[in-house]
Amino acid sequence: METPPRPKILCVDDERLVREGLTLHLRRRYEVTTAESGAEALVALRRDPDVAVIVSDMRMPGMDGAAFLAESRTVAPDAIRLLLTGMTDTESAAKAVNEGQIFRFLTKPCPPATLVRAVEAAVEQHRLVTAERVLLEQTLHGAIRALTDVLALSNPISFGRATRIKELVSSLAEKLALTPRWQLEVAAMLSQLWTITLPPDTIEKLHFGQPLTPEEHKMVERAPVVTDQLLRNIPRLERVAEILAAESRSRARRDLVEGNPGLARVDLEAQVLRAAVDFDALDTQGSPASTSVETMRGRATRYGPAVLDALAELRGGQGPRAGIREIYLSVLCAGMVFVDDVKSRTGTLLVARGFEVTPSFLERVRNLPPGTVKEPLRVILKLAPGRA
Repeated sequence: METPPRPKILCVDDERLVREGLTLHLRRRYEVTTAESGAEALVALRRDPDVAVIVSDMRMPGMDGAAFLAESRTVAPDAIRLLLTGMTDTESAAKAVNEGQIFRFLTKPCPPATLVRAVEAAVEQHRLVTAERVLLEQTLHGAIRALTDVLALSNPISFGRATRIKELVSSLAEKLALTPRWQLEVAAMLSQLWTITLPPDTIEKLHFGQPLTPEEHKMVERAPVVTDQLLRNIPRLERVAEILAAESRSRARRDLVEGNPGLARVDLEAQVLRAAVDFDALDTQGSPASTSVETMRGRATRYGPAVLDALAELRGGQGPRAGIREIYLSVLCAGMVFVDDVKSRTGTLLVARGFEVTPSFLERVRNLPPGTVKEPLRVILKLAPGRA
């Protein structure tokens, strides 16, 4: 049985003897690294962000401990932060605890037993934080992805589109440094869930940008309410529901958003999702990528310049990011993405373009009678990260 890796502790202090003392007391149970300044510690965190606990001195030249720990939140958000301070610094340390989300502060000189107990408590807090993140980002996300996969097979047009939207949303969120982004990605995966209440003919009209009848317009206006009602009853998806609700509005209320970081974040996420939805709609209608981006720039109230600039970099002026190949069903593999709609020889739509092949889809189509699927199939072979 493999021994689990020891938690990583980063100790930051400009005094060598203090760093050596911290290492001496902690090294038996933890993997300890040290840095003599906030700037050096940030470099270490960027190199290895999987640090469980950061122990930092308050008074250091250049960047004090409070400023460093606040900055460390963007580099290693899951790390638990402890602040070491002299007796004369308690007022500023208390302010740092209140404003910088610091777990606790310890006064110098700190007895070894007190230090060890504080680090133990911080390590346990880190375990709880990361366990919750794994639950949210992997378990919940994976379950919703499985649900989306099933729905994609039963409603190919809508959920093929959801797959494309989610892929673009992920790229935009990475470009804009939005973290965490699991709520936004889940919102993208569920962005077409409301269409399950619509007749197939109406869904097809929406997909190809065809005009709707007055009755269909009313159905489309009512449909998003169903998604909101479903998601509001699922724990941990309240934020997802907020993003989807904000995305459905053409412009957020600026008097509410400005000065409110929580609403401002939801508004930005809604802009990202809205941009991906609109870009996919233009792309489906045959608009070139660069033309689509310029068209969207004329809709100033729907998304901010930063979102459109990121979209332009990703889709507006770059060459192909992956290779397109024609293959037969016998060599189809999970991870490939369909360039075209996949249909049976009788014209029945099996799955929409943009769908990423999953093991369950492979099993389903390979159990079909020979000759059912129209071949060859055009797929995208994704390139490894960093390759042109």
